[in-house]
Amino acid sequence: MEIKEFIECFADQFDDTDVSVLSAETKFKELDEWSSLAALSVIAMVDEEYDVTIKGDDIRGSETIQDLFNIVESRV
Repeated sequence: MEIKEFIECFADQFDDTDVSVLSAETKFKELDEWSSLAALSVIAMVDEEYDVTIKGDDIRGSETIQDLFNIVESRV
């Protein structure tokens, strides 16, 4: 699993946020489009793409996309 691929999948959950503005260090909760619905979309994407279950607590405990990636990678 690669962080670049994870960022691309993460970006696909947003309509107006381009992948080019995202990096591993991006604080995703500061994105204009971030919402509880976006969080649910990310949870579903992780389940579908990586067959890994993450929960709201995992998202609440994460600051950056890298933090989320690390959680997913540790559960693969």
